[in-house]
Amino acid sequence: MEIRKGTLDDVKDISRIHALSWKSAYGGIVPQAYLDELKEDFWVSAFSVWIKDNVLAVQIITDHGSPVGCVAYGRSRDKSLPSWGEIVSLYLLPAYFGKGYGNRLLKSALSDLKKSGYQSLYLWVLQDNQRARRFYEKSGWQYNQDEYVFEIMGKKLTDIRYVYSFCTCGKF
Repeated sequence: MEIRKGTLDDVKDISRIHALSWKSAYGGIVPQAYLDELKEDFWVSAFSVWIKDNVLAVQIITDHGSPVGCVAYGRSRDKSLPSWGEIVSLYLLPAYFGKGYGNRLLKSALSDLKKSGYQSLYLWVLQDNQRARRFYEKSGWQYNQDEYVFEIMGKKLTDIRYVYSFCTCGKF
């Protein structure tokens, strides 16, 4: 298990990890037809731009040299939280769920965000994704009641915001 910085050479692997994770983790949440049609290269162009333009930092976790997970993070995309950091995504290949790889990626991203000067962070989780919610709650993240409703193939889905603070003052 090794963690390294993601580069433009990794965008196909990053996109593949996202797609395969979505197909597994979001079954029963996101419409199955959408998951069935989701292509492994869906995120290639987005991550190419984000990495090239330094919009997001990406870290890759490997198993015997093969990429099996990734985390993407950076400055808040929410204009109402300009001094916050954001974890945009954290995905693993389904065979690596529950084996500690996600914890390692999250800790590495948190360390990098702290070194970058962020005191407060947030991320979005699908409200019905109980596994992810438990994962973040065990790591000290708290649901702050913010919600964002969107649609995929006519189905309304709700993202909920989790927040994290490096400050021990107890306030966000």
